[in-house]
Amino acid sequence: MNTAFKFRIYPNAEQCVLIAKTFGCVRFVHNKMLGEKIGHYNECGNSLRVTPAKYKTEFEFLKEVDSLALANAQLNLEAAYKNFFRDKSIGFPKFKSRKNDRKSYTTNCVGNNIRFEGKHIRLPKLGNVRVKQHRSIPKDYTLKSVTVSQSASGKYHVSVLFEYEANVRPKTIESVIGLDFSMPELYISSEGEKPNLVSSTSLTNSQDIIAVRWISLHVCSGHCLRCKNTATTTTNKNAELRSFTNT
Repeated sequence: MNTAFKFRIYPNAEQCVLIAKTFGCVRFVHNKMLGEKIGHYNECGNSLRVTPAKYKTEFEFLKEVDSLALANAQLNLEAAYKNFFRDKSIGFPKFKSRKNDRKSYTTNCVGNNIRFEGKHIRLPKLGNVRVKQHRSIPKDYTLKSVTVSQSASGKYHVSVLFEYEANVRPKTIESVIGLDFSMPELYISSEGEKPNLVSSTSLTNSQDIIAVRWISLHVCSGHCLRCKNTATTTTNKNAELRSFTNT
């Protein structure tokens, strides 16, 4: 099974520049591949498979960033294409804009290139980045990938994906029962048992009883102490008003 933990990171000035370059290169490769795919499909009527390595000769700046981040951009685009042709309601893949508030890229753990070292996390190309690790990682968890992101407020985070073995305890089946649908009783079990359901008539009668009791509790006949006190007070006020009017 997989699980992910999100931590706040604090890259230095040089690392921030490289992260920004990686965001831009991932966006550039995505848009470049998407544009070529659309053009090839309009001309030939079939799909085109391209890789980021195709552009590194022409665009030297792509060699400065993590190659696995570019490879994941390709995989994400291929997955978006497959999802669109599988279900058109998902929508066709879109070009990425540099004005998007949330920027991110994903890199994979190969060997031991990504690891936690004290108060730092080691990332490809970036080296050790200071991290605020607010929880410990179990020793039997295997690190798979890391997504580096920047929020609209400028804060940086890493979402670290781990794989682990779930401790599923086998359960012995002691007995089995079958249920058949039945319109009047809802179901009949394989042992001939039927559910003891409340009929609509008895339910209506119960609701009527509750309504009568509620009315008896909230509607006073005038004999309670509160009503008597209220009536006495009203009578005294009326008597005072009449005496004042007569004078």
